[in-house]
Amino acid sequence: MAEEASNPDTGKENPTFTIRRLEISDKRKGYLELLGQLTVAGPLTDDEFDRRFEEISSYGDDHFICVIEDESSGKIVATGSVMIEKKFLRSCGKVGHIEDVVVDSEFRGKHLGKRVVEFLKTHSKSMGCYKVMLDCSVEKKGFYEKCGLFNKAIQMSKYLD
Repeated sequence: MAEEASNPDTGKENPTFTIRRLEISDKRKGYLELLGQLTVAGPLTDDEFDRRFEEISSYGDDHFICVIEDESSGKIVATGSVMIEKKFLRSCGKVGHIEDVVVDSEFRGKHLGKRVVEFLKTHSKSMGCYKVMLDCSVEKKGFYEKCGLFNKAIQMSKYLD
């Protein structure tokens, strides 16, 4: 399910980006550092990363993490995930919950975030979801509106220590 595309506005000669599912080797390609640009990622040993990767992989397509790799450097430059919630509502419908969308600060403004969101929306639709949803900061609202989402409700949360 990988896609390739050249992006002439990156300032590099014929750059190619590949969007695909997260692979265990992506830890060495800067995946955790990229997540650290979004929020606190915390240090993980290789063993901790491998165990969590295997756990997430065991959910198959119900928990899909995509990455965009800059083929010229081998660096992971964007990521996002979607978790498929199975419901009783809407005749046992499904909802895709998009999370953890981030683009490396050096690659912002090149529409990679939009590609991640579109990829996750397409995956959700292929899984039979009737909608996708996400939580975002007020500052990111405009970006997600450009991706075809709209403000529907108020997010509430409580961090459980």
